[in-house]
Amino acid sequence: MNDQDLYNKLVSLDRRGYKAYKEIKGTYEFPKFRLIFEHIQSDPFASPSKLIIKISHTIAKFSVDLYKNKSRKIALEDYLIRQFSQACSQLSRQRGTGKSGKISIIKIGQEIIKRTAATIHKNDLEIRFSVGLPAKGRTILGHQAAQLLCEDIPNIVDTSLLYQSLNSQKIQKQVETAEDADCIREKLPKNNLIAFIANGSILPRKSGVDSRPLDKNPIPFQSPKSLEISLNTPNKGMLKGLGIPQGITLIVGGGYHGKSTLLKAIELGIYNHIPGDGREFVISDPSAVKIRAEDGRSIVGVNISPFINQLPQHRSTDHFTTKNASGSTSQAANIIEALEAGTKVLLVDEDTAATNFMIRDRRMQQLIVKNKEPITPFIDKIKQLYLDYGVSTLLVMGGSGDYFDVADHVIAMDTFQPHDVTEKAKKIAQENPNERRREGGEQFGKITPRIPLGQSIDPSRGKRDVKVKVRDVDQVVFGTEEIDLTAVEQLIEQGQLQAISAAIIYAKNNYMNRQTTLPDILDRVIEDINSKGLDILSHFPQGDFVLFRRFELAAAINRLRSLQIAEKNP
Repeated sequence: MNDQDLYNKLVSLDRRGYKAYKEIKGTYEFPKFRLIFEHIQSDPFASPSKLIIKISHTIAKFSVDLYKNKSRKIALEDYLIRQFSQACSQLSRQRGTGKSGKISIIKIGQEIIKRTAATIHKNDLEIRFSVGLPAKGRTILGHQAAQLLCEDIPNIVDTSLLYQSLNSQKIQKQVETAEDADCIREKLPKNNLIAFIANGSILPRKSGVDSRPLDKNPIPFQSPKSLEISLNTPNKGMLKGLGIPQGITLIVGGGYHGKSTLLKAIELGIYNHIPGDGREFVISDPSAVKIRAEDGRSIVGVNISPFINQLPQHRSTDHFTTKNASGSTSQAANIIEALEAGTKVLLVDEDTAATNFMIRDRRMQQLIVKNKEPITPFIDKIKQLYLDYGVSTLLVMGGSGDYFDVADHVIAMDTFQPHDVTEKAKKIAQENPNERRREGGEQFGKITPRIPLGQSIDPSRGKRDVKVKVRDVDQVVFGTEEIDLTAVEQLIEQGQLQAISAAIIYAKNNYMNRQTTLPDILDRVIEDINSKGLDILSHFPQGDFVLFRRFELAAAINRLRSLQIAEKNP
């Protein structure tokens, strides 16, 4: 069937009941593309219909050079989503009741990341999007539907998906920027670095709810010479900037001088960013995990004994479980869970940390002796963590100079500019000896991998085998319970939660067999996604899946209040 067949069919459906739209399901050949109706909504107020566009490379005419490797391919797909979304916003309009007439694609932010909304295949490129099929009440508006599907969508394709209609320089810049960023990320471990911030970067954002760069008198980032390094990239050439070494690094400074802004940029440096974002070359170790306290979270079977033991009434902490964690127990669990999932870099901001977990000063040690205090503060474990497991820590600290004793490097932020004050901090520490006693022992302690039980993970609700709904970027309704991911700050898009929800079910069905540890489950799920794509997580094509890391998948599993862990772990 072709576009004229679709047009005629839609006109013939005019004034019929809405469910008659089901008759158009199928594939239609347009002059420049193929239009596939994957799902037809049953009601004008229901979730919009799901459509797919496929365009042959001979028509789209994007040079193979633009998608010759993974970095460039994802960047080009990202660019096409943005162009398609912009074209939709210009043409999409209300055509009746509910969501009638709305053409939309997944909403995205400043980051370049793999999304199922756009995929470049060997022979064609594919776009997945949504359409609200026009109706008045529950009566089909056939003529408006014909105009929307047979005129507006071809116009959107012409303006957003054909190379000749797009800005070739901007496309080239985007794919090259992403390729350069990934090149730097690969070079971090070879240069013993956990992060790189290029000179000239713009770190401040417009606001807490607007992730675009500050455009009123922004201060370009400039590395101190003592920490400045040069890294070569395939397109932009040599880039200079601040290299943050492996080990323990403190970020200090007065309030409102950019400490948390720097940490936030590094936290999101696990992703590539679009040209003009200001953070295109703020690049972080891909395993970096932001850690914070999280009062009230559920913890299941986590060995937090490196940080907390000797609880009253001889309660064990090597298999710690609670439905309502405190600030200190939640932060301890968040660290151990990140280590279990394989992180090599912890990012911590004292503003979102539990004070009693971070430090116990000399006066408090004298008042409450160690055998009456179950918590071993982070300051007494941070060094062993690096020496025993090679895990670095980047820590924003404005209130305790005790960390000078354990820091390898100290960076002071002054009016959003970094200064290397390591020697000054070490001198202060020598001239003002710390009288507190170290409480952490000689080793960090054991990291115990757990075995999650698949039968404890139930996505069903009522008569539905799977009931999953994502609310914003921090909450998932999973079966009969809610997973609160508010404190998992490196989740950036709703589509990541959609994919993570599907991945939990996929992991349960394929790898939770009462024998496989959580790290091995994460390995296998991520390996499947890398080799077969995000579509492996669903039986139907999904246009709203966004790639996630193993750490955020682990975080979601760990926050399931129904989760159960095998009693005997390896």
